Amino acid sequence: MTETKNIRSVVLIKQVPDTHHVTGEVMTKDGTMNRGALSAIFNPEDLNALEMALQVREKHGGTVTVITMGPPKAADILRDSLYRGADRAILLTDRKFAGADTLATSYTLQCAVEKSGPFDLVFCGRQAIDGDTAQVGPQLAEKLNVPQITYAESILELKDGGITVQRALEGGTEIVHSALPCLITVVASANTPRPPSARRRIEYKLAATELEIPAQLARWPEFKTEAQLQSFLAARGQIIPVWTAADIGVEEEKIGLAGSPTQVHKVNFVVLESTASKDVAPTREGIAAMIEELVKEYIVG
Repeated sequence: MTETKNIRSVVLIKQVPDTHHVTGEVMTKDGTMNRGALSAIFNPEDLNALEMALQVREKHGGTVTVITMGPPKAADILRDSLYRGADRAILLTDRKFAGADTLATSYTLQCAVEKSGPFDLVFCGRQAIDGDTAQVGPQLAEKLNVPQITYAESILELKDGGITVQRALEGGTEIVHSALPCLITVVASANTPRPPSARRRIEYKLAATELEIPAQLARWPEFKTEAQLQSFLAARGQIIPVWTAADIGVEEEKIGLAGSPTQVHKVNFVVLESTASKDVAPTREGIAAMIEELVKEYIVG
């Protein structure tokens, strides 16, 4: 068998609200989320997906392209991806994308992935913490007309144009094989994502989208005009491309709110009240055990 080389990987990532700190002010009357009321973070399992793609490149060669759909601020996680080792980053942003459910989102991502060029593997986190549906990855695979492997925990082989993956299941594990190209959704237990590299932080410290150029200009007084700064960044590969609905050739009735058959019917705000108590021993061990439990239950951390 021949090891497959030069794998072209695409990683789909998402900037999500920090749902550990949800309050009543976060949800709006129409059932959508006021994302401005929460700080934004890199979706945790998308970091695992990025790490898996980077490990594939390290072992087999190739490239890693990251794509995110979101507001202009989502460029923050694209920069983070570049710091961690991604070769290329693309921002999908357009007011027309707003209000998309998983069906509209997967269609938009399909158009973006196809525009980004030929691919061998598409990686997604198993699910995003703001929706918890785990639907976008599988829907995207169907739209791209490629096989999918969900709940991936490790890649065992990449040989002869195929991939062998170990899946994490509730009752154990499963080993499956697929031909390439293939879409893979990755679970949190798959790996420990690498931290951003100090060297790459320096290398990509100026990386910005065209939308961010005006704000960047204020930071660099040596550039007199936006055109000067943009030319400087472009010459060094520091411009993060921005794709709109028109750029990726979508059918507008299939994107955003218009393309979303799923609508929130009602929102119930649940108030949790204490119904039990627990004694904590006044010792180092007792306090350490309490902290460990609070972190495990996402109460602190």
